[in-house]
Amino acid sequence: MTDLPGPVMLGVTGPELTPEDRERLLHPAAGGVILFSRNYLDPTQLKALVAGIRALRRPELLLCVDHEGGRVQRFREGFTELPPMHRIGDVFNYDPARGQELARDAGWVLGQELQAVGIDFSFTPVLDRDIGLSEVIGDRAFHERADVIALLGGCLLEGLDEAGMAGVGKHFPGHGSVAADSHLEVPVDPRSLADIEAEDIAAFLPLLPRLGGIMPAHVIYPEVDPGPAGFSGIWLHDLLRMRWGFEGAIFSDDLGMAGAEVAGSPAERAHAALYAGCDMVLICNDFDAADQILETLEGRTPDPETLRRLDAMRARPATTDAARMEAALARLHALVDHGSTTTL
Repeated sequence: MTDLPGPVMLGVTGPELTPEDRERLLHPAAGGVILFSRNYLDPTQLKALVAGIRALRRPELLLCVDHEGGRVQRFREGFTELPPMHRIGDVFNYDPARGQELARDAGWVLGQELQAVGIDFSFTPVLDRDIGLSEVIGDRAFHERADVIALLGGCLLEGLDEAGMAGVGKHFPGHGSVAADSHLEVPVDPRSLADIEAEDIAAFLPLLPRLGGIMPAHVIYPEVDPGPAGFSGIWLHDLLRMRWGFEGAIFSDDLGMAGAEVAGSPAERAHAALYAGCDMVLICNDFDAADQILETLEGRTPDPETLRRLDAMRARPATTDAARMEAALARLHALVDHGSTTTL
């Protein structure tokens, strides 16, 4: 089957494709697949699943995962257990050079291991600030200071790039200053644009030329727009694209989250996100909603610039380096938190 990829990134149900999964992935509006822990048993099984997805259509569907380290690492057995990024920020506080080295290691190991099983990219790095307010962000963030986040996030991107993989910065323009969890409710951040720009967006701006993608937050910033950032043309077009010059892909956060429900039905959410400036919308776990979104977007003509931006997210061939891997793993293992690793 040869056709243009659509604007919908879909979840699949389990470790093997079902007939229903295949039907969704062959839909003209489908453009990619995001994988979760439910899709993973071991590297051999994952390679088979990925091969089956890639064989479905040409061009191949994009394949991605939320694989940050710490609490948010979808593949575990058979993969390196990566530390939460805040632990790298803690090291940076007393040894900046080592902190930067560890961030680069994390990106390189993450990219190498995902490439080995056929994944195109991960939704990382987290560029939110941890100011002790947002539990859903917490130790997923590198630091509380935007300048340190930009520095360490840039090092992680260097490692990813060396492994042939693009990075996706999230959650623009910053999720760390609200206590509410957008998976469960609609967070509202009352700050002015000037404050958000100085305190949170400052972590994103230095990295915009190097990021393959951006994921906006399901957070409302009423001083800028009455709707969540991921459905806001002000945030995505006027500011991110036009004022700050971002040229990469924009991926919605999961349209099945509670923070997205203010935009209406699943079909209405998809249209609103695309109209605001997203290149691709995610519907990860709600398969009834996925069917509604696919149906409403059937026949949508892909924009050439969107196709270019999404194609740039495909993994590039990269060489392996056994000595570098051994050294990187030794440094990262020393940081791993062997306590709770509950995945969001």
